[in-house]
Amino acid sequence: MKTYLITGGAGFIGSNFIIYMLKKYQDINIINMDKLTYAGNLENLKSVCSDERYTFIQQDICDKDLVKSVFKKYEIDYVVNFAAESHVDRSIAMPDIFVKTNVIGTLNLLNCAKEAWQINEAWKSGVKFLQVSTDEVYGSLGEDGYFSESTPLDPRSPYSASKASSDMMVKAYNDTYNMPINITRCSNNYGPYQFPEKLIPLLINNCINHKALPVYGDGLNVRDWLYVEDHCKAIDMVITNGKTGEVYNIGGHNEKKNIHIVKNIIKYLNENYDSSITESLIAYVEDRKGHDRRYAIDPSKIKEELGWYPDTSFEQGIKKTIKWYLDNIEWMNNAAAGASSF
Repeated sequence: MKTYLITGGAGFIGSNFIIYMLKKYQDINIINMDKLTYAGNLENLKSVCSDERYTFIQQDICDKDLVKSVFKKYEIDYVVNFAAESHVDRSIAMPDIFVKTNVIGTLNLLNCAKEAWQINEAWKSGVKFLQVSTDEVYGSLGEDGYFSESTPLDPRSPYSASKASSDMMVKAYNDTYNMPINITRCSNNYGPYQFPEKLIPLLINNCINHKALPVYGDGLNVRDWLYVEDHCKAIDMVITNGKTGEVYNIGGHNEKKNIHIVKNIIKYLNENYDSSITESLIAYVEDRKGHDRRYAIDPSKIKEELGWYPDTSFEQGIKKTIKWYLDNIEWMNNAAAGASSF
């Protein structure tokens, strides 16, 4: 049986990945290591908490001795590093926290994995360190073009700079020590269990509570949207078949302007939940500092090399997502205390 160490597994993408993997495979063990900061929520994993293949450890990835003890206790085959501070606004206010978790934490994981997996400069067979990153490390695009794996890194916020730094450290461990690694960079995810400070759950929560919908600047910033389960499928394929040392971009070819997302959610809720929810809730606010204008990913490499493709169109995914939040209002209310504008 393969054993996966999932860091940040109580967060949005990490918890969806754990659920996806335990459904797909019977012969795996998952160790979920999460510090349980504001965005980590064990409620996300209620459906698997009693599964004998699943173990939760509340732990900070920056704690060297504790992380080493996990590698020593469990025979870890794969590390999938989701653990990260990820909200741009928070990074502008508190950049040091982002550097500590995203850079120092990743370095600590790399060192502990190296110590556990390398014997006399030879690597244990069948191991891999997968760094889950973001398209934000590439910076901002104009109206045309796409980010590819060869696009130079050009981060524009403390968050994206910290992720670019950790990516480079992961790559350096492959270049220097020949550590078996992959890096994945995905576009904006959406779906169940996303913390309500992020765009889509924030909009849904504010709509159903008749609160203002804060929209940065003119609302025309463009993001490429990917349903979270499609992201989980891609990560699984990269772990299994990705070429060692390679970066894989994961994008949904679902480019949408922020204001389009806002109006789409209003329209659905107006027609299917509460007719008093209207565009009058939209409130334009001062633009975010260093706000990237457009992200768009070219996922050709992962499609051609690994056969991955997104199963969920944005039109399908956004309806599934809104329905999930409406069916789980108590979960959203419990999580919404730390929500902020996007």
